[in-house]
Amino acid sequence: MSKKKHRQESEPEQNMNETPNPEAVAVPETEPDAETRAAVMEQQCAEWKDKYLRAMADFDNFRRRAHQEKADWIKLASEKLALNVCDVLDNFERALMQVTDEQREDGFVKGILLIEQQLRSVLEKEGVKKIAALGTEFDPKVHEALAHIPSGYEENIVAAVIQNGYEMHGKVIRPARVAVSNGSEIAHE
Repeated sequence: MSKKKHRQESEPEQNMNETPNPEAVAVPETEPDAETRAAVMEQQCAEWKDKYLRAMADFDNFRRRAHQEKADWIKLASEKLALNVCDVLDNFERALMQVTDEQREDGFVKGILLIEQQLRSVLEKEGVKKIAALGTEFDPKVHEALAHIPSGYEENIVAAVIQNGYEMHGKVIRPARVAVSNGSEIAHE
């Protein structure tokens, strides 16, 4: 057989007058026009910009929270140290209450008084202040009532301080433990 004949047998005959099957013919897709592409790109750009701005805001919030947590941690550590130093200061105060006027002229006692003043000054520089209690109206925000006692004070006035209270930067770190007057006079015998 010749090559020509072999090709004709292997190839099916096509009739040029036949219409092709519409499903079998691939229709080229039409490209969107420039306006449509620009609109799609603008929409995508707006979405990415929104995502970027949200991510930046989240990061900024995270950074702010981390900074605040660090500051709070440092403040908490300072509060604990301040409370421990306040206990020492209270002990100085108790000890100095036992000193008589004649003993205040002694060099040793003068040194102790200076140390107590210096300790108080250091605490004040760090924002620690003693809560005023004796003779003031009872305030549950800064006072802790341990007793109700008869005294020369009117009712609901702090008549005695059992333990000093302290605040640091306006926040109570230890309330003053007090005895509150019930308004009745102390009976004299």
